[in-house]
Amino acid sequence: MLYEIAKPVVMAVVRVVWNPTISGTAHIPDRGPVILASNHQAYSDTVFLPGQVRRSVNFLGKSDIFEGRSPVHRLVAAVMRGIRVMPVDRSGGDASRSAIEAGLAVLERGEVLGIYPEGTRSPDGRLHRGKTGVARFALASGAPVVPVAMLGAHEAQRGRRWLPRRRPRIHALVGPPVDVQSVLEECAGAEEAEVLRAVTDAVMDSIHALSGQERVEEYASVMKQRLRAADGRSPGPAEPDSAV
Repeated sequence: MLYEIAKPVVMAVVRVVWNPTISGTAHIPDRGPVILASNHQAYSDTVFLPGQVRRSVNFLGKSDIFEGRSPVHRLVAAVMRGIRVMPVDRSGGDASRSAIEAGLAVLERGEVLGIYPEGTRSPDGRLHRGKTGVARFALASGAPVVPVAMLGAHEAQRGRRWLPRRRPRIHALVGPPVDVQSVLEECAGAEEAEVLRAVTDAVMDSIHALSGQERVEEYASVMKQRLRAADGRSPGPAEPDSAV
């Protein structure tokens, strides 16, 4: 309910302040399960993308956002849940399976699932290696995977934690569904891990074709660890190679 109430109000403010744009929405089916697979450039992606899509979008979000106990953290967590952001524990193992189950439940209801295959925001604006959760969702549900490129978001957000600059204008470019069936035909007889990687790479290829970003065959989480170490900060615990 909060989503339906908040979406037009939030987007009215967003359009006045940032005036984001979107194109290619005809590629998103009007009904039935759909996976929106987007690059992840900034915090604002989770507002600017679903806010401009006619259908309601359920996004998977890192559980850290929901764990703070201060009044501000509790408010943020409540709002995030209200706008259909589902907490995902990225610690691997059973946590990853729970995340997959939560996403599949969305698709089984015939709704739209939003996912960032990179697993976290790009630390440098480049397109990083995709995690296989997007392939697991596609193969288990049969839902089409529609690629999206968020353009200008990294530049607008650079150096800012929450609110992006007004320039450059942020644009969401939606592309045609990924031809998953062709990938499966090419992978006939291959091991499951190879199939999941091939489908994931095909999704990332489609996002890359839309975004024009420099491609990096390294997980964004690994890049973040290296950047923290180079800055002399504690890298913290290494993030496991979870599916989502």
